[in-house]
Amino acid sequence: MLKRFWERRRDEEGFTLIELMVVVLIIGILIAIALPTFLGARKRAQDRAAQSSLRNAIAAARVCFTDNDTYTGCTDVVLIGIEPSLTFQAADSTAPKQISDAVYNVAPGTGNAWAAAAMSDSGTCWYIKDVSSGATAGTYYGSTATATDCDGTATGAQTAVGTKF
Repeated sequence: MLKRFWERRRDEEGFTLIELMVVVLIIGILIAIALPTFLGARKRAQDRAAQSSLRNAIAAARVCFTDNDTYTGCTDVVLIGIEPSLTFQAADSTAPKQISDAVYNVAPGTGNAWAAAAMSDSGTCWYIKDVSSGATAGTYYGSTATATDCDGTATGAQTAVGTKF
């Protein structure tokens, strides 16, 4: 009897259908837990790429401002010369490394403010502005998820007062 049991035991190698289904169920549960976390991390990384580009852009603009004591001479060509890893333009931004910038005036002063925008791959438009003089001097940040015009001349960029990034 024991001999027959051992012979039959050797013939039953492999996994049963139930065991395979349990493994597939466990893998499915793990994927269901991990996927939303991954997608959230992806959106945050895309937003951080656009924010990093804006920080580099404002550093380039401040270098230009230091040289001229005004933002007026800080054209796209000059800024590209200072920070060649970014593309500066007057048109709307459609990518994180594509910076839409503008020089404007805040009283009192001429050319004392600079604003820029960068579109994140997640669809969020991030803004930054720097005012060099006057009662509102400082650096301001902001964003909008419904940007139809993600550019430095947009109202969002020039009125950015949101949280820092």
